Amino acid sequence: MAQPNQQVLQKLPSVDKILLEQQMQARLEHTPRRVIVDGIRAAVDHTRQLLLSGSAAESTEDALRRAILDRAAACIDALINPHYRRVINAAGIILHTALGRAVLAPQAIRQIKHELAGYSLLQMDLETGRRCPRDNRIEQLLCQITGAPAATVVNNNAAATVVVLNTVAAGREVIVSRGQLIEIGGSFRLPEVMAAAGVKLVEVGTTNKTHPRDYEKAITENTAALLRVHPSNYKITGFTSEVPLEEMKRIAAAHNLVLIDDVGAGALIDFSRFGFEYEPTLMDSIAAGADVVTSSADKLIGAAQGGLILGRKEIIQAVRKNPWARIVRVDKLTLAALEATLLLFLDESFALREVPTLAMLSRPLPDIEQQARRIVQALQPQRDAASITLSEGFSQMGSGSLPTQNLPTHLIAVRPSTISAEELARRLRLYRTPVIARIQDDRVLLDPRTLLPGDEPIVIQALQDIFAAQP
Repeated sequence: MAQPNQQVLQKLPSVDKILLEQQMQARLEHTPRRVIVDGIRAAVDHTRQLLLSGSAAESTEDALRRAILDRAAACIDALINPHYRRVINAAGIILHTALGRAVLAPQAIRQIKHELAGYSLLQMDLETGRRCPRDNRIEQLLCQITGAPAATVVNNNAAATVVVLNTVAAGREVIVSRGQLIEIGGSFRLPEVMAAAGVKLVEVGTTNKTHPRDYEKAITENTAALLRVHPSNYKITGFTSEVPLEEMKRIAAAHNLVLIDDVGAGALIDFSRFGFEYEPTLMDSIAAGADVVTSSADKLIGAAQGGLILGRKEIIQAVRKNPWARIVRVDKLTLAALEATLLLFLDESFALREVPTLAMLSRPLPDIEQQARRIVQALQPQRDAASITLSEGFSQMGSGSLPTQNLPTHLIAVRPSTISAEELARRLRLYRTPVIARIQDDRVLLDPRTLLPGDEPIVIQALQDIFAAQP
């Protein structure tokens, strides 16, 4: 491939010259000069590399100038525009880890906006004017909802597991059923988490079966606790058995051990009403006698990311005094979102209606079908650019919650005529409001279950704009 001569490279405008262009000067009114200069410099360097590689589409001076201006604008926008911004989840995964998992309830958004815009109450008792624990309000609500004697909160359930284990069993043994040695997300592996907490893992039972005698035989003078871990992101089916929590409590009490129940995703209502298999709730664990219960605060509860710790008062007090508790403590934004969300669970009917996670989960199938038909109908003028039809399918809970259990749904299936399904999905992701879909059988699938109010017209407009731009 021929290399450009020095004369072609000399056509490249300087950074200072591009900076004097009208569209760059207009940006100086609301964008830092340094950001603009860095964007122009990156664009000039990129264009130079294209020329050196021989892959530049055009090499006239005016064409190079326009290409640099366009790329500089894109570089500047990429830097100044929010990365953590709104996207439309049309993938049908309610708790989509890549998309921020639980959608916060409107009440939580309002509380953050109205109460945290300036200084806000965090660690002061207004009656005495003295410092107090920042999680007092969260403890009050969790105890009222679950019946737990005491509670606290850290920044996620992995942190909750570590701080609890370190508090009650540092330097000692903790017994876990072999079938519960989970890995979540590639970075949370229970044996490694237990090692980081400074406790020794003792495995009992087999992958598919663990009996009470397995725990009893493994207890030694160095045993500090029994740990039950809810699998969360997988299920073992068939010839299986695990020891019920009530039986584990009997064994723990007989040997003066702490019983820890890590319920994973966490639930404050019975999800079997939606057709799912039974999922242990925080209330169930407390009622069964667990000394400490940990769970996520987002996922099935629908608040901001956090890790809940509930249980005996003396253990919760010890957890609060553990140095780990400060390392993994939550900030005012998390506390405000959690408070607003937990308040909804004081009346279950409010939670089912107002917590987006629960509203999506319980959304009637005819309502989903109606919205899917509305979108398909709106896109009929684009039928030359794509085949757009209704299709039956499944939504998922996601984020390791309610594993292997799917929700029936109605999908919009889009099979483009002139571009691939992968390219259509990419263009949807790059739309001004990114639309996230999924691909199956050379079709882009859009699931209305996870569309929020106001999303529908944007999805329709995005597809119309993309098809209109096709040759």
